[in-house]
Amino acid sequence: MPTLLRPPVVNDFERARVAATQGAAHGASRLLRDRVLPGASTAEAHAVPIRQHLAERLTEAQQDTPAASDLYPQTHAHVDADADAHELYRRVDAALQQHRPGSDLRGMASSLRALLVAGLGRLPLPGSGQTLQRWRALIKVGSVDLALLKLYEAHTDAHAILAELGGAVAMRDGELWGVWCAEPPDGRVNMIRHADGMVSLHGTKRWCSGAGIVDQGLVSAWNEAGEQCLVAVPMHQPGVRVNHDGWNAVGMVATQTSNIHFSGALGTQVGAPAAYVERPGFWQGGAGIAACWFGGASGIAQALLHSARLDVHGLARLGQCEVALHAAAALLREAAAAIDADPHGDARHVALRARLGVETAASAVIAHASLALGSAPLCNDSRVARLVADLPIYLRQSHGDRDFAALGTQLRDTSADPEKEPPWMP
Repeated sequence: MPTLLRPPVVNDFERARVAATQGAAHGASRLLRDRVLPGASTAEAHAVPIRQHLAERLTEAQQDTPAASDLYPQTHAHVDADADAHELYRRVDAALQQHRPGSDLRGMASSLRALLVAGLGRLPLPGSGQTLQRWRALIKVGSVDLALLKLYEAHTDAHAILAELGGAVAMRDGELWGVWCAEPPDGRVNMIRHADGMVSLHGTKRWCSGAGIVDQGLVSAWNEAGEQCLVAVPMHQPGVRVNHDGWNAVGMVATQTSNIHFSGALGTQVGAPAAYVERPGFWQGGAGIAACWFGGASGIAQALLHSARLDVHGLARLGQCEVALHAAAALLREAAAAIDADPHGDARHVALRARLGVETAASAVIAHASLALGSAPLCNDSRVARLVADLPIYLRQSHGDRDFAALGTQLRDTSADPEKEPPWMP
């Protein structure tokens, strides 16, 4: 990264963070051990600079927090509000010219930073009037590489969460963020609040994509009262250990999804307990995952569209893909418009409908494209092979029949009047 693009180094903890970001984890540890508090115990030497770092970020966030009426214009500074879809797609293509699908984590980090340098790290917020533009960026990245998209979507989601819950910490330019809020039965992180307002984390967080490359993470954790909270955690500190051993996937392998073991790592609580799941943006962001799936399906369908080997049966499969994707695109446009029209409302029904519609379309595209293309591109074209392997794994973020049942229940409960037309009427 050119010197001018690096964030300013404000203290020894920042030097360690930057060093670790550049792959010099050993150098980062030595900076913390040897430069911070000579003569102090290891735990004391580490805790003081981390607390100082978190306090500085809290001050920054308080100074930078805009009024509610100003929130969207300020956070849209990195994206031209009037840019049409083709210009946005061109910008993504330009940023990812050097990207190679299936890259290792270092290559993934390089591509993510290229997107940030291109001004695509802070997308329009959900409900801002530009939700579809936000989703178009996700779709375009997903059509290139779903593993990269998984990490990119998390970074843009972190930006939206911090903007919505606000006040505790701000995202610095050039930083990479992750969001890890899965709550499987065998992985739980507890938090302890300290007198200075900081919290410490203890336990194992599972399903942490990109944990080895991000600078900061938003982690769900449980407080002493048994309430779920959200915590911003600097990743390059003692008390954070990333373990890649449990990730044996074939699809989405490049995300290097990991377990993170926290043993007293310090962080800052973001929002009130339960605010993460109760905010309007929770389901708005859930609808955005449908755009991610659509991006992968679009990339697979493009391979079919540009294939020189299609006979009449292959053309029929291509037609099936077009119908499925056009229907899914209509659902996404409708969902984006509904979210923009009611940014503070409950978007659960809208999100479930979009997610399930896109999941159905994406599954159809995988089936039709695989039958039409045959084994050759699935074995010889690394981009197509990865998309076809990655997308089914990504789709499993859907809960399938459970989500269909929730959608049907909500529909029945809100549309029971036989005198009214059903909500699907055009």
